[in-house]
Amino acid sequence: MNRVVSQRMFTWTELMGFVVLAALIFVVLPMTMDVFRLNLFGKYLTYAFVALGLVLCWGAGGILSLGQGVFFGLGGYCMAMFLKLEASSPENTAIQSTPGIPDFMDWNQVTSLPWWWEPFHYLPFALIAVVLVPVALSFVIGVAMFRRRVGGVYFAIITQAIAAILTILIIGQQGYTGGVNGITDLRTMLGWDIRTDDAKVILYFVNAVLLFACLFMAHFVRRSKLGRLLIAIRDREDRVRFSGYDVANFKIFVFCLGCAFAGIGGAMFTLQVGFMSPSFVGIVPSIEMVIFCAVGGRYSIFGAVYGTLLVNWAKTALSESFPELWLFAMGALFIGVVLAFPSGVAGLYNDWIETPIRKALRRSRGPVIAEPAVQQPNPAE
Repeated sequence: MNRVVSQRMFTWTELMGFVVLAALIFVVLPMTMDVFRLNLFGKYLTYAFVALGLVLCWGAGGILSLGQGVFFGLGGYCMAMFLKLEASSPENTAIQSTPGIPDFMDWNQVTSLPWWWEPFHYLPFALIAVVLVPVALSFVIGVAMFRRRVGGVYFAIITQAIAAILTILIIGQQGYTGGVNGITDLRTMLGWDIRTDDAKVILYFVNAVLLFACLFMAHFVRRSKLGRLLIAIRDREDRVRFSGYDVANFKIFVFCLGCAFAGIGGAMFTLQVGFMSPSFVGIVPSIEMVIFCAVGGRYSIFGAVYGTLLVNWAKTALSESFPELWLFAMGALFIGVVLAFPSGVAGLYNDWIETPIRKALRRSRGPVIAEPAVQQPNPAE
């Protein structure tokens, strides 16, 4: 019986976690908020993709990446390139000296569309690139680092340096990337105006559905043999390696999966907000994304979503109410949560809600009395 229970895909607690989160995202928020606030929370949910990937990488695999903004930004830029090319038709750019190319290219005396922009005229290619480009870069980084057994603090510092390098590269190549302003003035997707209120509501639900698809995938990974191996690697990497497993391959896979989640989040951010800039690629946003995961609880996929919503909602509320003090208030909130609740919001729930409920249920059932065995008749008698 215990073996059957352990092989179930969902425990009762996990199933209730999915139901409660779905009720919050699909019912409570849309029914209680206007379009502006709903779109704002939709933007928050795009960060949850990154936090979810960090739960797999950092919480399960022990891989702390301080450069997840890189992969978030790459996914966002891939989507922004398609949207910008659609908005830069010859009819819409007739006043430019070179019609048919993005406006920032024309401002920087670029007279033809670069070859690597050409495939982004097609939506299927852009959608594939949203996932493939972050995964390709993460694969190169993973092979270079994990094959040489680089991990821990050194890996975190290297990913942080990559975030800084990519930010400088994007800003420096202004004629091809939009520079510090990024890619802006995104209007339509296949002729559908993404700036209207109806479009913002639809994109919110599309974002929510994709987030739940990633949640189910992350849950499947954690419940599988791969998830158990990742935890073993996190706690006793040398012992797993001596058992005959190729630790580097497992690390590369989970790192690529987390970066794929980040790329999807970046693409949805571009669609809902209407632009993408290097301010979402660098060191500061990458560290903020780690904070989202830490506040929610780096061992819980649900905690990643709740932590992202909580931190961003607090950030918005404090910046609106205390524009001069909100940075100090946010810093105090982060320090307080880390010191008082090292396992985040999910750990607080487990310690103060779930555990007492389980104990109360056990007490209500009373002691288990074993039934006396039935004596079988002796055939020799």
